[in-house]
Amino acid sequence: MPFFKKSAIFAAALIVPAAMPCTQALAATPGTDTVINGLDYGPLASLVGTWKSDATGGVDIAPGREGSKVGKGGVAVEPSYETITFTPAGDATNASDQHLAAMFYHQQVFRKSDNKQFHDQIGYLIYDKANQTVYDTFCIPRAVCVVAEGKPGTTLTLKSEGQGIAQSQYMVKNDSTENFTITYEISKNTLKYKQETSLQVYGKPFSHIDSGTLTKAGN
Repeated sequence: MPFFKKSAIFAAALIVPAAMPCTQALAATPGTDTVINGLDYGPLASLVGTWKSDATGGVDIAPGREGSKVGKGGVAVEPSYETITFTPAGDATNASDQHLAAMFYHQQVFRKSDNKQFHDQIGYLIYDKANQTVYDTFCIPRAVCVVAEGKPGTTLTLKSEGQGIAQSQYMVKNDSTENFTITYEISKNTLKYKQETSLQVYGKPFSHIDSGTLTKAGN
């Protein structure tokens, strides 16, 4: 899931759970494989643990910087590898009647070319069982935050809606995020994703696309 290369961060956009993430990921209760510590995480339960890129890794397609080989606004293709760790973070209640189960995650993405990290993302995947909705709510250190939402399942397609994107005034003027969509495909030990971020950058639209395939390295 690398996000676009570019993040007022609004803390309120992150639906902060009542219980902060624990340092040890917990397995689901036997026989009820979506329930962890008495809380139903739905399709998110299977994500608990650490995931790492498979041999093929991932790809980041982003707008080129000034002075780069592709030039400012050109199509820069960067092969990458990454690690994502998911940890159950407990429950939260909104407006007394929306009951949520939050899965904290931390994503780190590295260039294959030099092994340097170029993306760091912290957020929550959140399951609303009663309303059958999953949220991806995250911030990146470029003064940009996103909330995307969609229906639960082993394939999740989550999209930003309405006021689902907050960004600094600099980003609004110079590198604006217009829309965000991510699709996860979750199986037992494989996690695939593809995301598209619609940008307005260098005076023109750009479709920033990231994709990757990861395997579970441990709980």
